[in-house]
Amino acid sequence: MPDTCGALGSHLRERRAEGRKLLVPYVTGGLGDAWLDLVAAYIDAGADAIEVGLPFSDPAMDGPTIQEASSVALARGANPPNILDDLRRFDSPVPIVVMTYYNLVFRAGLQRFASELVESGVSGVILPDVPLEEQGPWAAVGRPAGIDTVLLAGPVTPDDRLTRVCEASQGFVYGVNLMGVTGERVSLGEQSGTLARRLKAATDLPVIMGFGVATPEAAAEVAAPADGVIVASAIMRRVLDGASAVEVGRFVAGLRTALDA
Repeated sequence: MPDTCGALGSHLRERRAEGRKLLVPYVTGGLGDAWLDLVAAYIDAGADAIEVGLPFSDPAMDGPTIQEASSVALARGANPPNILDDLRRFDSPVPIVVMTYYNLVFRAGLQRFASELVESGVSGVILPDVPLEEQGPWAAVGRPAGIDTVLLAGPVTPDDRLTRVCEASQGFVYGVNLMGVTGERVSLGEQSGTLARRLKAATDLPVIMGFGVATPEAAAEVAAPADGVIVASAIMRRVLDGASAVEVGRFVAGLRTALDA
């Protein structure tokens, strides 16, 4: 089995060993001049890692809220170089995980992109449009550079493939709560818990569940059979509606409180 414990994985395992549920809030990079104020607010509120989206014009897995956030950021001129340059000047005490699509990676050049991630203090990457069977070219540069590549598994992933996803993933395994795109949901049903338990049985990597989590109560419910939760659209909706970093930080602190209860 490959080494699955880089800086991201080591940090999350340590936090998990302390008995806490892991909280990974999301922000679209470049969403406003002060977007890093949101990152700082997340950290102050008790985030264990931060997911930063590099906006893309055709985000296949993103629902309307993240698409809107990406469109706003792109209209402002946000792009991978200036977002990573912002992160380079931000000394984060928790790991930064970049989420983007392979077109941007390929266009930059795989080796160059990996080097820029490292120089910017990024320790993990999520490439949702690169299937398990096509990870080879990126893995050949990402792994040696020290970037943990996080793979995703969904409710309909068969057992044999789920095992292979867990073996290939690094840092953590991203459990997708539901079929479809990102976005807030009133209810996630039983499929989230079922997937979390399947993943926990297949790997010792942290299992962090995402998609559809809208409230602190839902975050606690989703995280219960897993190791933690990713929250994206519910946060970005508040930002797009004009909430300040302080107000968004209060919401993230509410997520932290619910997970710690």
